Formats: sequence, C-alpha cells, structure tokens
Amino acid sequence: MLHGCDRIKNRGAGVEEVEIVKKLMLFVVLLSFASLSWADDSARESSTKRLNNAAEVLHAIMAAPDTGIPEEVLEHAKCIAVVPNMVKGGFIFGGTHGRGVATCRTARGWSAPAFFSVAGGSWGLQIGVEGVDLIMVIQNDKGMQQLLASKFKIGADASAAAGPVGRHASANTNWKMETEILTYSRAHGVFAGLTLNGSVVQQDNDSMKAIYGRHVNTREVLLGKVAAPASARAFLNAIRGAKAQAQSSN
Repeated sequence: MLHGCDRIKNRGAGVEEVEIVKKLMLFVVLLSFASLSWADDSARESSTKRLNNAAEVLHAIMAAPDTGIPEEVLEHAKCIAVVPNMVKGGFIFGGTHGRGVATCRTARGWSAPAFFSVAGGSWGLQIGVEGVDLIMVIQNDKGMQQLLASKFKIGADASAAAGPVGRHASANTNWKMETEILTYSRAHGVFAGLTLNGSVVQQDNDSMKAIYGRHVNTREVLLGKVAAPASARAFLNAIRGAKAQAQSSN
C-alpha cells in the first residue's frame, strides 16, 4: 500500500511538473510576441521619424535662396532622395553611413517613399564624426534605373557630382549632361557638394516592412504601384512644395 501511495504521489508530482512546463512555454511564447510587437512599433516609429526629418531637411535647404537647390534642377529631377543626419568621418579610416527615403515622379505625381541605406568608406587622415544632411537628385533615366534596383554603387553604377546651387542653374548646363546624381549636403548650417563615390545604396528592408506591413521592393514602390502611407504626408508635401519654395525665393 505504501508503494502504491508513493506511485500516486509521484504521478501527481509529474502532472504538476508538466503543468509548470506548459505555463513556462506559454509565458515564453507570449513574451516573444510582445518582443516582436515592441520591435515592430520601434521600427515604425523610427521610420516615421526619418520621414519627418527628411521633410525638415528639404525645407531647410530650400529656405536658403543663395545656396539651395535651383528651380531648374528640381524641375528636371526624376527622383529625390534625402538622408537626414548621415554620419560622415572617423579616425584614420573615414566613411559614411546613413538611412534615407526616396520618391520618384510617376504619371500620378510623386511616388510613395522607399527606404534605403547608404554606406561607404574612403581612406584619409581625418579625425572626428560629423552629421551631414544629404539630398540626392536623380536627374536621368539611367540614374533612376539604378535607384529602382535593390542595390547599387555610386561611382561605378551611377555617377555623382556636387549639384549647382543658387537661384538659377540655367546659365551653366553642364549639370544636365552625363551625371546621374546631383548631391547637396548641409553640415552645421553650411551647404556644400558631396560626391559619395564608392558608397553603396541599398534597400532598407526593416523600414520598408515597418511602414508597409508587408514585403515590398523599391521598384514597385517608386514606380507608384504602392499607395503612400499617412506617415509620408509631411515628406511628400515637402517634395511637392520644393519647386514653389524655390520660386518664392527668387
């Protein structure tokens, strides 16, 4: 009888252990879902902030009539990409890294924004890290095709040069010739060109998923096949208003 009682007690203890294990597994699953939800919310918030920062960068550059992007360049643009607060510089080995947003002209106006990253390095004796706001104006079909791809290298796949600044650019038409990308940058309120040769531009999958909620690629977004989210309103309004801002500064 004692052995039988022991078996019953052991069986009861085993059931309790199984229940404890089940509860622990359920807790782990719920914790995983909570972590994924938090990560999604964090990525969405970060991507939305980038859109708003990009709008502010464009407004700031266009508000400077003597050093802003000329009206003719904007009128000629196929796509516009903005990288707020790109990190530039380093110790001994210099480099650049940033995340940006881009939009292209379509038959129905400017497309929904596509998210991308830009990274590259260049050897040089330099010390310090600097935040640079960058605007890239893609001005022909070849440059646009490179941007539509998931990844390309500036300098090898598409040429880049510092764009003209000021009220008008029509007096010098060299900027219209061979260069695919015109660059504009601002650091500490000072505007200057930035070639970025050797930098790699590629799709930012995490931000694309965070904003669109599903897997979409750069091409379908920039060709206007995906509706623009509400979070892109400020950025697209800044893009649409840039030419008018340039005109009002004349």
